[in-house]
Amino acid sequence: MKLTQIVARDIPDAWFQAINATVADGFDYVIDRGSYQGARRKELDFVTIQITHPGVRPLVPDIPPQLGLTPPASEEYVQDYMRYLMTSEKQANEQYTYGEYLEPQLFEVIRMYKEEGLGTNQACMAVCDRESIHLEDPPCLRQVDTRVRYGKLHFFVYFRSWDLWGGFPANLAGLQLMKEFMAGEIGVDDGELIAVSKGLHLYEYAWPLANMRLGKK
Repeated sequence: MKLTQIVARDIPDAWFQAINATVADGFDYVIDRGSYQGARRKELDFVTIQITHPGVRPLVPDIPPQLGLTPPASEEYVQDYMRYLMTSEKQANEQYTYGEYLEPQLFEVIRMYKEEGLGTNQACMAVCDRESIHLEDPPCLRQVDTRVRYGKLHFFVYFRSWDLWGGFPANLAGLQLMKEFMAGEIGVDDGELIAVSKGLHLYEYAWPLANMRLGKK
């Protein structure tokens, strides 16, 4: 197993570095079960991504126009995604939402820090339950752990599976907005965003797009 470590200044920087690492070192295999079954994907064995200034704007990648690529997310979409993370509302065709797990917990985390103090390791939010294993498409984001240290709120997030091209930018931008909201409610500054995954990948359809973004033929 190869462990990949990325240290980035902001979310667009983290995305670019992760694309480069996955193109260079991703394990190429056929998907037996899951999204795009029967297709191939390149996947890092395990990655840790430390983003030191995740609040730097813009939160979403700005792709050079000469490449002719559609950006993977927009600021408007990220605002909608943040609401998806923070509210329990679920549409009829949805098996679950992240918000149905996170909404009850994030306000408890805020209360915990405000009323019981900042020195705790218990403010961790789970994004699944014991029935999730039976879902056709179980949650990709599984945990949002938090820590207040050095006067700042930091997030530590875990993705069991993570679409680097189509999911990563909006996922982290939405989580960053949620972190900023929580930090404001708690009364501390915004801190770092650290993400880990044993399933960060590029689907086969995105390989040429990734190479274009990297300036490769």
